[in-house]
Amino acid sequence: MTLCEQLEFACLMEATACKPGNVHPAAAFDDLTYADFTRAAQAIAEPLSQAGHVGVGRAALNAVQATRAVVATNVNLGIVLLLAPLAAVPLNVPLCSGICRVLTQTTVEDSVDVYAAIRLARPGGLGTVDSEDVNERPSLTLRDVMALAAERDLIAAQYATNFELVFLTAKALSDRCARWNARHSRTGGPVDVLGLPVWEAAIVETYVELIAQRPDSHIVRKCGQPLAEEASRRAAFVIQGDGFDSPQGRASLLEFDTWLRADGHRRNPGSSADLIAASLFVAVREQTIPFPCPADVRKYALNIQRRNILQ
Repeated sequence: MTLCEQLEFACLMEATACKPGNVHPAAAFDDLTYADFTRAAQAIAEPLSQAGHVGVGRAALNAVQATRAVVATNVNLGIVLLLAPLAAVPLNVPLCSGICRVLTQTTVEDSVDVYAAIRLARPGGLGTVDSEDVNERPSLTLRDVMALAAERDLIAAQYATNFELVFLTAKALSDRCARWNARHSRTGGPVDVLGLPVWEAAIVETYVELIAQRPDSHIVRKCGQPLAEEASRRAAFVIQGDGFDSPQGRASLLEFDTWLRADGHRRNPGSSADLIAASLFVAVREQTIPFPCPADVRKYALNIQRRNILQ
């Protein structure tokens, strides 16, 4: 795969997996559909693939502008902000070692472009801050302005920690795929988990674990810290014991999904989903997971949509 294809494929898999509280082929929001995500994935791939040439900030702005040309709402700002630095790492350099250099070389102009991208995307619940507010001209490099927001935003925190959580999540995805494949190969059963292909089951379980480990900052912005902590407690309940690879686990997963979708989808764990997309890009680029081909993922999504219409 080319870099452009890797970027689009990571976004496609993230959007296709039936993650609780998110849009996917069988679930939509009032103003957002699975088709919006696939169009956005295709739109941002080329602009982000140029990050190593035009800079992280300019690539992010170009990607958000490309998204706005095909989708009317904020589909992927967090994904764009995570993928732009990763895409800027030279192809002959491992992501884990190359990301630090990319981040330390960001400039004030990168901040200017990212601020413009954020204003264009208009994310909900953003608010204002006393220093380096997004509605003012920044005076610090992109890594430095992100560091100021690290304690309150999971996306910004990655810039301050050399994407530590993204790489840990990529490893968790890989470990889960290996575990599911090993378990089902021993039993001689089909390579799926309660009807989900292994790659999708790994994404869903890793996503739920992310929410369990730390309150989702998107929920915090929209609903407050106490409700985000409640989401973490509910996520932890889903993955206790054998996780959702059991009738009881599946029931708790569906109950969690229903709870997240209440209140007009304001409880959507968007930051955790964005981190999954970035982690999938790491796994795709470094080939740590036996992924299906993009055509098979698209066919799988289409079959889900058709089945959902017939139900």
